[in-house]
Amino acid sequence: MKIDNLPFGTTDWSTIEKTTHKGDTGVAIWRTQQFGDIRVRMVEYSANYLADHWCSKGHILLCIEGVLQTELDNGRHVTLTPGMSYQVADNAEAHRSSTVEGATLFIVD
Repeated sequence: MKIDNLPFGTTDWSTIEKTTHKGDTGVAIWRTQQFGDIRVRMVEYSANYLADHWCSKGHILLCIEGVLQTELDNGRHVTLTPGMSYQVADNAEAHRSSTVEGATLFIVD
């Protein structure tokens, strides 16, 4: 990732409009900022959320609250708790997320 033409700025995430994205179960609430080619999101997953797709987009993801389960298409499972992160490249390993009790994430992609 190369960050170009991005002056110093701050984001008050509480002021960013929410968008709702349904999963197979539950919902994901996104607050999104776009900086050129870089998308930055604060995402809140509801309890019992399961993504409705396998994602092949690259991300850098930080778990802020809750517990996030991530399943990779090779059968591997990863659990993130607050303060943990993962990173994956575009088209590297398809993955999908779920949570039993809900989770809040900060995601850059």
